[in-house]
Formats: sequence, structure tokens, C-alpha cells
Amino acid sequence: MSDQGQNESRRTGGDAGPARARAATLVLVAITALTLFVCFALARPFVPALTWALTLAVVARPLYDRVARRLNNRPNLSAALVVIIVVLLVAAPGVLMGRYLVNQAGQGLQALKAQTESEKWRSTLESNPQLAQVVGRLEPVLDVRGGAERLANALGPYLTSLVGGSLWVLAQLVITFFTFFYFLRDRREIMKKVRSLLPLSQSEADRLFSRVGDTVYATVYGSFVVALLQGILGGLMFWWLGLPAPLLWGSAMALLSLIPALGAPVVWLPAVIFLALTGAWVKAVILAGWGVVVIGSVDNLLYPVLVGDRLRMHSLLIFFAVLGGLWLFGAAGLVLGPVAVTAADVLLEVWRERAGGARETEGGFEG
Repeated sequence: MSDQGQNESRRTGGDAGPARARAATLVLVAITALTLFVCFALARPFVPALTWALTLAVVARPLYDRVARRLNNRPNLSAALVVIIVVLLVAAPGVLMGRYLVNQAGQGLQALKAQTESEKWRSTLESNPQLAQVVGRLEPVLDVRGGAERLANALGPYLTSLVGGSLWVLAQLVITFFTFFYFLRDRREIMKKVRSLLPLSQSEADRLFSRVGDTVYATVYGSFVVALLQGILGGLMFWWLGLPAPLLWGSAMALLSLIPALGAPVVWLPAVIFLALTGAWVKAVILAGWGVVVIGSVDNLLYPVLVGDRLRMHSLLIFFAVLGGLWLFGAAGLVLGPVAVTAADVLLEVWRERAGGARETEGGFEG
């Protein structure tokens, strides 16, 4: 009996060993998931800054490599110089232009409020009988004055939030370029660390990183080319119609075209309204048609063509990747959306190849 009891206790202890190991593994998985969730919550407010820092690091890598060779591979100085170059060429002009446009928009809203409160817009209409007749018919239905006041009151807090949030925007820019510096300097160490965490072979990881890098390149260059072309087309039409400061407003359209929530219509649509109010109906119709048909179609038609070849994805898939990324991540989704779809495509290829290899192995054993 004693031998039987000892054997039973050994079996019980032997069964408890794996059970205890499984419980410890589950606890470890739970703790790991919790810490990863906390890390994600900590990083979530800075996702846009991290995204643009990574994007700049990918795009500026050839420049960094060239500078590092000239400086005899001094990483700190090379990364600092590249960051300064990018700030001077990209960030500073963009911030100055953005602040100027916000200030101009604020002044325009104040003028709109003054016009609606003093009803000076009626004297403008009286100088144009045709426009006065149209508005006179629509006013009882549309409440022109009330609509203008509601528009001004609705846009006022939005612009105030933009100005008030300038400190947060400045903080995001500082974080972006601070992170950009380390992404440039420590790129090899970061890539090595990421590789060690991925359950992929060397060739599979190389393919993933190569495709993601191509996606970032294509997305950034495609966006800049489309925005530049929209700014040129808009500025040329402003010049042809005799509107003031066509170079300035063309640059503004190019800059705003990079911001998904705004775009070139923020500039040319008020110009259409201005031309209509001053009685220049032909010019207003021409500018509206040019903005909708030509400037608007550039983004929808040219961007998938520029991006699709390098991404090796269908234009429709790129379209939904960009829209879904913008809806999910905001402006950073312009990059994160296509990157996520590209990474999913590469990982599915890896699974398909591994499944095909497994089937061939099983077939070989059966043969």
C-alpha cells in the first residue's frame, strides 16, 4: 500500500508540474498584455509625432548616409545636421504659412460678422441687380443673414481652437524632430531589436522592411507631388483670372492639400464666393469648375497612379487604405493606412509560402 501511495503521489506531483507551468505561462501572458496595453496608452497621444518622425527618418536616410560619409561616420553630428536641414526646408515654412492662413481666416470671419451685423452686404447686392434678385428669392427660404451668422459662429471656435492648440502643435513638432534624431542615429540598433522580436526569418524580415520602406517613400512623394501640382494649377488659375497674390494662394493650396481635413477648396471656394458677390459670375463659374474638375481630380486620379506602382497594390485598395487610415489615425493615417495594408500583405504572403512548404513536406513524407 505504501508503494502504491508513493506512486500515486508521484503521479499527482508529475501532473501538478505541467499544470503549474501552464498557470505561470498564463500569468506571464496576462502581465505582458497588460504592460503592452499600458505602453500603448502612454504612446497613443504621440502616435502622430512618432509616425512623422519615422516617415522623415525613412525619407531622409539617403541624405543622412551621405552626410555621415562626409563627416567620417560621426552619427551624432550627422543626425543633428540632417534634422536642422529638414527643419529649415520643411517645418519652418509650413508652420509660418499655417499661422498666416489661420490669421487671415480669422480676419475674414471678423469681416463676415461685421458685414452681417451691419447689413452692408445688402448695398453690395444692390450694386448687382441680378445677384440681388436671386438672393431676394432665396432669402425667405434660406435665411441668408442667419446662415452667414451661423457659419461665422461655427467656424470661430474652430479657428480659436487652432490658435489655442498651437502650443500642443509646437510640442508635437518638438517631439517629432527629437524622435527623428534618434531614429536617424540609432536606425541599425532599432532595426536589429525589431528583427529579434519578429517571428520571421532573415529573408522574410528583409522583405517586410523593404516593402514598408517603399510604402513610406511612395506615400510621401506621391502626396507632395499631388499637393505641388494642385498648388500650381490653383495659382495659375488665380493669375489668369486676375486675382491678387496668385503665388501666395497657390502656395497655400499646396500646403493645405497636404492636410486631409482641409485641402485646396479652403482657398479657392472663398474666392468663388468673392467673385460671385462682386458680380464676376463668369470668373466664379470658371474657378468653381476648375477647382472641382481639375484640381479635385488630380488627387483622386494621379495619387493612386503615382503610389500604386511602387506599392504593388491595386488603386482601389490604396484608396481605401488611405481613407481608412485617415478615419482611424487622423493625418498620420495618410502613412499608417498604406503601411498597415502593406505589412498585412507581406505577412499573408509569408503564411502562404509557409503553408505551401508544409504541404510539400507532407507530400514528400507520403511519397
